[in-house]
Amino acid sequence: MAMDLALITVSTVGALLVRSHLHIPGLHDDIAAEHLLTPIAIVIIPVWFIAIAASGSYQRKHLGAGTLEYRRVLNASLLTAGLLGISAYLLQYPMSRVFYFLMFTVGIPLVLAGRYMMRRHLHHARVAGRFRRRVLIAGDYRHIEDLVDILGRERWLGYDVIGLLSADPSPRPEALVAPTVGDPGSVLDAVRFSGADAVIFTEGAYARGGDFNRLARQLESDSAELIVVPTLTDIASSRMTIRPVGGIPLVHIDKPQAERATTWLKRSFDVVGSLLLIICSAPILAAAALAIKLEDGGPVIFKQRRVGMKGEIFECLKLRSMVTNAEEIKAQLMSDNAGVLFKIADDPRITRVGGFIRRFSIDEMPQFFNVLRGDMSLVGPRPALENEVSQYKSHVRRRLDVRPGITGLWQVSGRSDLSWDDAVRLDLYYVDNWSMLEDLSILKRTVKAVFTSSGAY
Repeated sequence: MAMDLALITVSTVGALLVRSHLHIPGLHDDIAAEHLLTPIAIVIIPVWFIAIAASGSYQRKHLGAGTLEYRRVLNASLLTAGLLGISAYLLQYPMSRVFYFLMFTVGIPLVLAGRYMMRRHLHHARVAGRFRRRVLIAGDYRHIEDLVDILGRERWLGYDVIGLLSADPSPRPEALVAPTVGDPGSVLDAVRFSGADAVIFTEGAYARGGDFNRLARQLESDSAELIVVPTLTDIASSRMTIRPVGGIPLVHIDKPQAERATTWLKRSFDVVGSLLLIICSAPILAAAALAIKLEDGGPVIFKQRRVGMKGEIFECLKLRSMVTNAEEIKAQLMSDNAGVLFKIADDPRITRVGGFIRRFSIDEMPQFFNVLRGDMSLVGPRPALENEVSQYKSHVRRRLDVRPGITGLWQVSGRSDLSWDDAVRLDLYYVDNWSMLEDLSILKRTVKAVFTSSGAY
């Protein structure tokens, strides 16, 4: 709240000062209204802040994850701008157009950027052990184990599992460290005894829908938050709409978005983006090509047949990072690397220059030309080898419904450190839930993944 108030004040006062020292020919009404700017500035700061607060942007359950926090801040800010403009028009108040324009075109992005920076700080603090929440998980052991794995991997969410509530008669998995403190029916006693901040209900916590509300009534006077994990997985919230009918919350699911990921919007973004990246990366490409040539005198570009959209074969371009007889050595290593993907750490085929350019993904830069000519996209599932595709199960072939990408969800979520099943799950999630905002988010996260070199080998 203090940060929002400070940024609103900075943008408003900044617009006031700029307008006071800026005289634009032709804006005589602005000049005549200069003495009225200060009263407007004094009023707009608390009004803007109250609008953000009234939108629910400070509710803890919306902070730290998802886009709802940003949407509420944006909507409240646009509402403030609209109300101010309409009020000035109806009351015939001589509002300075320059002041109005500067205040909101600078202030809205500034407040959103402040929220983003605060979220990043919160995530780092949670990973470091601060601002964490103690939770109980109710359900059967199989679903509890899946959720515990996710919460342990995604520590930035800030949940510490302190106990389990289960009536599951099956053997308790050894991987579950937290003790079983009761069954779901004793949730109130468990919360009061453990001091939990939240209770997460998974599949198996209750037999019928009405049972959950009876459990929730027990916690009506307690401060612990109730969280339900639905049986739906790998579906983005943007595809869900909840509509209560007769006391039953019906979740409407939009169809998968694979077809939208092949439209002109994404293709236009790819063409413009690849052109800009080719221009920007040209000096790096030239330096890397020279280093590769000087090291062993072999070819600079490595061409490999890959499977693209709808199963079409294309030549994927890379800077050569391995010895010239890499394929012969690969045959000797295949027996030690079972699975669909052939990925090993400390690959003996990688040259000294190759290790460096792989670490920072410089070897992938020639693929900007693949994007430009339409073989690939900037964001999408990884381009697969033909022998990998031949081993695909039927549901995995869904990855081929969109253009393969230079980067994607699996690259920004661990790269080669991920198992094959996790890589497939992320790629299929991307295909089914594509959006332009998701592409932009992945590109932003790719920069961090490249410079930290996590999972790159």
